[in-house]
Amino acid sequence: MSGDSCLQHVHSQAGCTSPVLPLACSKTKTCSYRGAVSLGNKYVRLNVGGALFYTTLQVLTRQNSVLKAMFSGKKEVFTDRDGWILIDRSGKHFGSILCYLREGTVTLPKGQQAVLELLAEAKYYHIPGLVELCQNSLQDSKEQAVCVIPVITSVKEEERLIHTCAKPVVKLVYNRSNNKYSYTSNSDDNLLKNIELFDRLSLSYNGRILFIKDVIGDEICCWSFYGQGRKLAEVCCTSIVYATEKKHTKVEFPDARIYEETLNALLYETVPLPDNMLLEATRRCQSQCGSHSEEEEGPELRERVRRIHVKRYSTYDDRPLGH
Repeated sequence: MSGDSCLQHVHSQAGCTSPVLPLACSKTKTCSYRGAVSLGNKYVRLNVGGALFYTTLQVLTRQNSVLKAMFSGKKEVFTDRDGWILIDRSGKHFGSILCYLREGTVTLPKGQQAVLELLAEAKYYHIPGLVELCQNSLQDSKEQAVCVIPVITSVKEEERLIHTCAKPVVKLVYNRSNNKYSYTSNSDDNLLKNIELFDRLSLSYNGRILFIKDVIGDEICCWSFYGQGRKLAEVCCTSIVYATEKKHTKVEFPDARIYEETLNALLYETVPLPDNMLLEATRRCQSQCGSHSEEEEGPELRERVRRIHVKRYSTYDDRPLGH
């Protein structure tokens, strides 16, 4: 038996009634909702791309959209054997569609990609008001997505930026001009990876963190993290190694540590300070936590800067077995 032979048309002025299909037949059938507008608050069960929704005909037919055409008899709809009406679209944003039909407005999802997805659904269902709402939001986000990265040219300028900024600050020093030794084989690649990560973070947290570049510092590649004008942590990515008889400069890419310190810096974007215990935990150095009690550390703990250096070995012979 073909799938087409199992589809049945049922038209009713009072609604849609469908006989139970044999088990051997397809699980879907077509049904016309002619006269459904007059049914007022009759509830409808919808299966939109596998996501289930329960709403009224009054909501679905409120605006002159594709949904109104489906449930006023102008278009055929498919139902499964259990009575769920099937709509072959993604159900990810269908809840926002229903909310807009009910209220005439909706809180748009976060992120440009999510708004673009909702815009595509609004165009498909032909809901001009929601289309305009999404387009205006995308236009505003383009105007606001200007990410300005200051480049430090003096120590005074750096101090002024950090101490006058109400947001946390992440600074990347990258400077090859002060190098005395040749680089190891993958150092150039790691230096570029650090710069690329800085760019990605600045785009992701634009508006919440001030990102600055320093090309005149003493370090070749070093990250610094500030909160409310105070230095919180430092991740140094360079070291001197003896891969041969001569000294070489090695650049690492500790991306996990950099991500962690960036998230820790976000704790300082609110005024007054967030929970002191949480801030204290982010300041504490693991190597010193076991040797000092909280009473011994006292207020000095607040002034500690966590300087993180990726563990390295000066010669290959220093590496433990198994590494």
